[in-house]
Amino acid sequence: MAETVPMKIIARIHTDFSTKFGIPRQSGLVDELEGTVVFAPEYRVPEALRGLEGFSHIWLLWQFSRAVREDWSPTVRPPRLGGNERMGVFATRSPYRPNAIGLSCVRLAGVDLHTPRGPVLRVAGADLMDGTPIFDIKPYLPYADCRPDAVGGFASAPAGERLRVVFAPGCLERVPEGRGEALRGVLACDPRPGYQSDPGRVYGLSFGGVDVRFTVTGETLTVVDVVPGGGEMR
Repeated sequence: MAETVPMKIIARIHTDFSTKFGIPRQSGLVDELEGTVVFAPEYRVPEALRGLEGFSHIWLLWQFSRAVREDWSPTVRPPRLGGNERMGVFATRSPYRPNAIGLSCVRLAGVDLHTPRGPVLRVAGADLMDGTPIFDIKPYLPYADCRPDAVGGFASAPAGERLRVVFAPGCLERVPEGRGEALRGVLACDPRPGYQSDPGRVYGLSFGGVDVRFTVTGETLTVVDVVPGGGEMR
């Protein structure tokens, strides 16, 4: 019988992503993305954050809350390999793991100790969906956490080239104020699955309360419509 240990949700992060589709594949790829870490009532203690403001980046340990399952597979199909090749689950960052735990390094944009919701952390570059449970927060230590000579295996380079993003007339104006550059960064990373490349298909993602519809031809992504929404899109 497998051992189990209790885990407490200490906070939740709030971001512009109501669904998984479109979230950058790793943290830090789109620094313009903003998020807010709000602590659970039990942990709304300013003293617990004393000294954190001196760090530029932090680690978030969190739960793949939409991927929790009883079983697990020793191999998965990484999207960056086109979904056609299997790799060991421990050689990937797939959410389908024995424990659905994620790890993200984000920039600490601010520490607000006294808000109506208690202490709040403002972060940038997060790759998490809105409402994701946070298990722990740790400071990023450059002397220990940075390894310039590290080797990245089959994921040694970012997946794909960055796309040129073009907005059809009137579309950019319908993006919520202050979120245009963050959306542009998300789209430039090419949110499509690695196995989809149909130039005639209209894709869609939910971002900041709007549904963004786009096409991709060659190295250019064109936003063809932006409408109120926020539901599930692909």
